[in-house]
Amino acid sequence: MFIRGERNNPSFKMTPSVSAPPQASVKLSQGLGIGYRSLLAEVTEDIPLENGTHYLLARNGRGKTTLLKTVAGLIRKLSGSFKTHGHCQFIGDEFFFDRELKSQAVFRALIPAARREDAFRLADKLELDVGREFGKLSFGNRKKVGLVVAEFRLRENEPNLLFYDEPFTGLDTPAREAISERWKATGDQAVRIVSCHPDFDSMAMPSALLITDGKIFRGGDGNLTWADFKERLN
Repeated sequence: MFIRGERNNPSFKMTPSVSAPPQASVKLSQGLGIGYRSLLAEVTEDIPLENGTHYLLARNGRGKTTLLKTVAGLIRKLSGSFKTHGHCQFIGDEFFFDRELKSQAVFRALIPAARREDAFRLADKLELDVGREFGKLSFGNRKKVGLVVAEFRLRENEPNLLFYDEPFTGLDTPAREAISERWKATGDQAVRIVSCHPDFDSMAMPSALLITDGKIFRGGDGNLTWADFKERLN
């Protein structure tokens, strides 16, 4: 796919400390150039990202997949530098398992036993038929299998990086909402960079990266939605 009490006071009582989740990070440095043989886009400012969900927005062919594959270490950068800290998973826009395998067998093979019950619960919420052979699933349901596997292979007590390439394609609105709820509830457990094409203006995007006119930059933070960004991509 790092991370005090007053001992001499008799009235002081020690309470168990709750350790913060390990902090993963991604830093894209100004001048980072991405592409294959020729430059497709370049980072125009230092972009530090920490635990939470960060949306990656651009029109088709502008470099979303290329950027994700670059920071995942799957392809070479053309120039500049970047740093990542954490166990990395790249989740592409298509998944391939043996056509005869059922989703429940995939989960048992790839998801740690202690987390499978929660994984099956999310699968049920997504209305995924885990008893159906993978080869007989629709495109959207195959994506659900990959999403569930990735989410429940997060390493406990370690920093995690999840790079999602178009995870919402083929999913209906209830499934998208279920995944978004999962990300919101577990936002302190990983850095998620999610490329997507939102289809409704009110979709919340508290953090976003934009690629337009060959430039990669931070779109903003806060109470923002897709409506705040889409005109900037045209």
